[in-house]
This record gives sequence, structure tokens and C-alpha cells, in this order.
Amino acid sequence: MKSQKLSKIALVHDYLKEYGGAESVLETLSDIFPTAPVYTALYHPQSFGPHRQRLEKKWSHRIHQSFLSHFPFAHKIISPLRLLSPLAFRSFDFSDFDLIISSTTGAYFPNTLNKHHAKLICYCHTPPRYLYGLPTARNLKKYPLLNFLAEFANHWLRLLDFKSTQNVDQFIANSTTTALRIRKFYRRDSVVINPPVDTASTSSPLVKEGCRGDFYLTGGRLARAKRYDIAIRACNRLRLPLKIFGRDFAGYTGELHALAGKYTEFLGEISNETKFDLLARARAFIFCSDNEDFGIAPVEAMAAGCPVVAYRSGGVTETVIDGKTGIFFDKLTPASCAAAIKKLNTVKIKPSDCISRSRQFSREKFITKINKFIS
Repeated sequence: MKSQKLSKIALVHDYLKEYGGAESVLETLSDIFPTAPVYTALYHPQSFGPHRQRLEKKWSHRIHQSFLSHFPFAHKIISPLRLLSPLAFRSFDFSDFDLIISSTTGAYFPNTLNKHHAKLICYCHTPPRYLYGLPTARNLKKYPLLNFLAEFANHWLRLLDFKSTQNVDQFIANSTTTALRIRKFYRRDSVVINPPVDTASTSSPLVKEGCRGDFYLTGGRLARAKRYDIAIRACNRLRLPLKIFGRDFAGYTGELHALAGKYTEFLGEISNETKFDLLARARAFIFCSDNEDFGIAPVEAMAAGCPVVAYRSGGVTETVIDGKTGIFFDKLTPASCAAAIKKLNTVKIKPSDCISRSRQFSREKFITKINKFIS
């Protein structure tokens, strides 16, 4: 491979119509490689919420969209369009590039691209959860016919997914959890580089003074696999105030509103500044995600000196230290979560320990590791 300075680099991402952990990784990659164009199936900045102005300034002149962007209401039919995503990524011309870095969430199949002579490095956030039996945002079992058709299609999509991964020269996994999935499903080894986490909140005067409010906090992408219902039921049981931030995904917010009572407040999608202010004042951040791939939100919480109450599964077991920066619960039930919240009140969690732990996953460390890996 040519040196980093001489290589012509392209960045590739499934699609851009929301801002979450995967998109924050792409944003940092685009900062590391400021001249690299960004190729994606479709780009819908109107869905970026409070992040729109910042991202449009960075990306608008660098984005290359596929023909899928010409479909009417394409951003609303993301799921069916995945069947055409291999054609979308093969329609791009990468013949002039030396290095291609794909950021894959498992939603589409960007690694089917024609890399020509370039090296293809895949930063894998997770193999497709819906193909390999992991909890997903949608519950198709409620619709037997639709579920049958989906399972039939998924058989062929698994074959396509496996074949596309053989086009990759090197995998980077966002966690050991994801690395084990890559080994199991793709029979490939990977290097673990954890995603970048913004630890700027540690400069907040609230963190330094150790101020804590009387409310609990949870949030992120409001998808079914994140199991916010557990946090709501647990706080209802304990009569504790819970604030939930984030944007609706697949209609799940409606179900959460039906569960919520007087103890729950929905904040909607918020800016990073507002999020860090809330984390700096919350008594704890509750994280009930089922087999999360990495989990940026708990690390952001620790960066604000905020302890974490988390379901013991997936990537969060690699970041939160039980009894030192948070408390785990072992059953995905309101009762188990409530017991962990009560236990937290008997354990002394130091904000300084949380902040110190979060710095192991900082943006600066990610940039250093990526630069070292590429060069």
C-alpha cells in the first residue's frame, strides 16, 4: 500500500438518513481524511435533526449518492431498498482509488462494491442483526405472512452477505463482541478499534463539582432492541423520574408513550450540548440494550462522571466496570433493572473513576489507532 499521504482514499457508508453511533464514526473518519469523498446509497440531511448544520457543512460537497436517491420517498423505504443495495454500490467507480474504507452497519451491503486495485478496509459496526438472530428494531413475528417472506429473503441475503465480506482485505471491529461475530459468521479475523466517544463533557463545571440531580436518564436511537420499555417499567415501579431523549425508530416511541406514566418525560432528539448537560446532572444512565454491538451512550455517560445501570450483554460489558463505574443487571426484566438501580444507591461510584474509564475510548485514541493502522 502507498503511504497515507500519497494514497487516494474513499469513504463508504450504507446510507445517511439519521445520526447515531455509526454516523459519528463516519464523521470522525471524514475528519481524519478531509479530502476523501463519501459514497453512500442515499443522503437525506433533513433527518439529521440538531446535527444537520454541522454535518452538511462537512459533507455536502463530498457526498456521492447512488441511483437509489432518485426513488420517490427513498428515505422512507430504506428496508425494501436493501435488496437493490448491492447494485447501488457496484454502480460507483472506484478505479482511481488506492484505499477504500467502508463503514458498515449491517443494513446494506456496501462491500459488494468493485474495488479494482484498491485495498478495502471494512470498519464493521456489526454483521446484519436481522440475518443472524440478534434482536432488531422491528418485530415481524406479529405479522406471520410478512415474517415468512422476510425469512425466505433472508436466506439469500445471508449468502450475499457472506460473499460480500470475502471482498474485504481487512476487517476492523468496533468491539470484541463484534469481532467474535465476524469470526463466527464470516470466518474472518479482525482488529478491534473502539469507536470514538466525545469526552468534551468532562470540562463541564457540573462534572467537576459532582452535582447530581434526582432524575435518571436513558436514550439514543429509540429502537425496539434498545429495550427502553424495561427502563420505563423499572422507574415506574420505583417511582423515580426518568428522562428519555432520542428520535423515534420504526414507530417504537408510540409503544413507549403507552407505557409511560407521570414519572417519564420524553425530550425528543437533542443536541450534543444538551445531552452532556443532562448526563452531568443525572443520577445514573440506564442502558437496557439487548446484545449491543458496542454502546457509545454508556461511555458518553461515564465521560460526564455519570454512573451506568446496564444489562449485562454485548459491548457494554467491555466498557462499564461493575461496581466501579456502574452496576449490571442479569435479566432483561423490569424487576432486575429496578434491583440494580436500588443497588446503585448503596455503592459509592466516583465521578473521577467514570471519567478516567471513558478516556480509554476517546476520539483522540480512535484517531491515533486509525492513523497507525492505515499507515
